[in-house]
Amino acid sequence: MSQEVIEIEPILVEGSSYETEGTESYKTDLISVGEKSAVGPREVPQSITVITHRQIEDGGYTALEEALADAPGLLILNNDTGRSSIYSRGYEFDYLYFDGLPAPVSSIYGTQPDLSIVDHIEVLKGPAGLFIGTGEPAGSINMRLKQAKATTTEGYVSTSIDSNGRGRVEADVAGKLNADGTLRGRIVGAYADGDGFVDKQENGVKSVYGTLAWDITPDTLLTFSLSHMQRDIAPFNGLPAYADNSLIWIDASATTAADWNYFENATTDAVAAIEHHLANGGRLKFSMRNSQQDADFLYAFSQTAAAADNTVSQLSYLGRDFEQNSLALDAHAELPFSMGGWDANLIAGADWQRIDSKTLTYRARSAVGSWDLDDWDVSDVAKPDAAYQTKDETDATSTGLYTQLRLKPSAELTLIGGARLSWYDGTTKTTTLSSGASTKDELDVTARLTPFAGLTYDITPNATLYASYSEIFIPQSDVDKSGNLLDPIEGQQREIGIKAELGHGLNVSAALFDLREVNRSIAVPGESYFVAEEDVRSRGIELEVSGEVLDNLHMSGGYTYTETDYLNGSSEGETFSTVTPKNIFKLTATYEFTEGQMQGWSVGGRLTTMSGFSNRGVEAPGYDVVDLTVAKDLGYDTTLRVGVDNVFDADYYTRVGGPSVFNFRGAPRTINASLTKRF
Repeated sequence: MSQEVIEIEPILVEGSSYETEGTESYKTDLISVGEKSAVGPREVPQSITVITHRQIEDGGYTALEEALADAPGLLILNNDTGRSSIYSRGYEFDYLYFDGLPAPVSSIYGTQPDLSIVDHIEVLKGPAGLFIGTGEPAGSINMRLKQAKATTTEGYVSTSIDSNGRGRVEADVAGKLNADGTLRGRIVGAYADGDGFVDKQENGVKSVYGTLAWDITPDTLLTFSLSHMQRDIAPFNGLPAYADNSLIWIDASATTAADWNYFENATTDAVAAIEHHLANGGRLKFSMRNSQQDADFLYAFSQTAAAADNTVSQLSYLGRDFEQNSLALDAHAELPFSMGGWDANLIAGADWQRIDSKTLTYRARSAVGSWDLDDWDVSDVAKPDAAYQTKDETDATSTGLYTQLRLKPSAELTLIGGARLSWYDGTTKTTTLSSGASTKDELDVTARLTPFAGLTYDITPNATLYASYSEIFIPQSDVDKSGNLLDPIEGQQREIGIKAELGHGLNVSAALFDLREVNRSIAVPGESYFVAEEDVRSRGIELEVSGEVLDNLHMSGGYTYTETDYLNGSSEGETFSTVTPKNIFKLTATYEFTEGQMQGWSVGGRLTTMSGFSNRGVEAPGYDVVDLTVAKDLGYDTTLRVGVDNVFDADYYTRVGGPSVFNFRGAPRTINASLTKRF
């Protein structure tokens, strides 16, 4: 008996995706920062912010600090592009992660990546020591690199320019490399150059990125990526203040740079991973990242406060030749199982990291002169013959064993526990090149335990309460009375909060955090030894929203209140991180018109509000800045975007550093435009 065969149209079932490219959303269903696998944001009992690919595109962001300026609670201490400092909860981030693998970052060397290679950015706030061990308690910034795609060839070409004269071109091509798409590739390139809003300042970048993905078997994936970036900058080190520490409110283009200021660097990153999925839902993964960073620079800046007539009487010079190589390896297994009727998931692994660096430094002051900030002419300042004076060499190796266990006593409750054992061995040698004299600091940490504990409880199908305790540590080179190294500095955070999913897909969260850094070194008066007795605290509240409020209305933003103080010692009761504003509010939104006369248009904007802050006696008032954008679909897969930053031309400082240097003005009104063609 024959049976009739009925053909139906294929049904596409869309599940959660870790990539945000193509989702057209300001939120994501999966994150991995602070974890070893991709999980839902409500499964992580700590504050998380994600800057999605759609958000990066809508903002026209090309640099990491530009995109992270959207993240609630994050403070950007602006400098040249790629050289800004990034703070959270009173502390500066000292590592950047590519696909979960760390490499050190120092703002002065400009090694932050160009965003042309990034799918999205994930930020975890507060200590994240379970999977790295050492570092500042600011948190983790993980960038998901763009991935190869198993499709026909697709990509885009984009060009942009701003009213300062800086131009950029970017291209991206991806597709399958064999008939069945088991081998895929992608290549991305970007080039930008031109002036900043400050006189004599220039910011240039070249970036190229390539990645391959190979499905060795249906359950085994091998990926490899290689990126290379070069920055060519004419740097600016900020304005001085007046002798009474008051700020200078002259034209925002005012500079203290010499005609010969230069900064050049190169960063090369290679990331490889092989991942195998087991039949029971488990995984095995090995990954590695090698990062090579080089920088060479020499620049002048003010050595003194400005006189009342806006003149500077002395300049300083800083030159460095910096080389660093870091290698990070990680191997772990994820094993789901059942224990006494409870669902459970175990992650166990090991990691290893080695960092070698060498820094040659030149510092000097020029002859006394007189240079006018209102009409800056430094043609009489000759470029010095910068003979390096000191050499710093650092070798550090860290090894860790870690485990994390998730238990579900019920469908609503998840208990999370973890622990890490860390070994750290580091040496820093400083040599005075003229005499050959040297000093050496050695650091040694053996089997240091870093615990993590947390829980999540679903009070409704769409809302989760959470609580967590996390740690991280920093080895110290100071010694006690007996000549032994002091115990490491510890960052310890307690956080409680709630995360929920509302309406059309809006994620909301609220958190209370108490972060303490203990065992900080204090010099004993009149002695040559130290005690680990200084403690500081950062505490506050964070509110955040991200996602879609209504159909076609995308939103991201939040409010953060932070207060930091010394808990003991001679500074007890005083503010610890004076550069951190107590109040930070950020809101970014975009609305797309999908019908009517405005069909094909989208409009958006960003509001940033900060309360006042200070540094070394120099106080900056709070500020409010509004940016607006409009985009038009021109057809033929072509989009025109026009933006106006600082629409109301607010006059403000984004950063203050002291009487003579590191006082940075906010950018005045700037117009930018981009044209993107997709294929």
